[in-house]
Amino acid sequence: MPEKEFKRKDNLLSLCGLNCSLCPMFIEKRCSGCRAGSTCYLTCEIAPCSIEHGNIDYCFECGEYPCDKYDGIELYDSLITHRNQKKDLQKAKTIGIEKYHTEQLEKKKILDRILNRYAISNRHIFFCLAVNLLEVDDLKLILGESDESTQDMTLNERSDFIKNKLYDFAKKMNISLELNTGKY
Repeated sequence: MPEKEFKRKDNLLSLCGLNCSLCPMFIEKRCSGCRAGSTCYLTCEIAPCSIEHGNIDYCFECGEYPCDKYDGIELYDSLITHRNQKKDLQKAKTIGIEKYHTEQLEKKKILDRILNRYAISNRHIFFCLAVNLLEVDDLKLILGESDESTQDMTLNERSDFIKNKLYDFAKKMNISLELNTGKY
């Protein structure tokens, strides 16, 4: 099928379950998302599949989901984590896309605050990962504690402080804040 037929309306959650609004490439406006002609579309085996299944908006709308395209998908990351794709698709299906978007927009606000106050050099990738993997209420707590504790610190000190808070919390929750490298 010609790629011009591929259409996406959602810039927050991709067809396959990636949280686009929390991706460093998308935030920096260096990614057009999974649209016809984009690098994501050209390298993705899932995006063209939506055309074959009637231009579905999310893979969970397909009667064949989860298909073999999702086998091991959580094992490898790009600049955004793939670990929660299936979990996030299930959550969006269960609570509805509007409620899911509300949560993602809240995460995006938190990420924007972190990036504006705490980001140094390439740490924005780490912050995107942490916000993607942690829950909204936990992020609010960590951000509040960090804002209060870092008022008189330099940018480097503030960045180290919140990074350590995020790592410590994630460790308690048995969540790795490292990107998995490999296939994807």
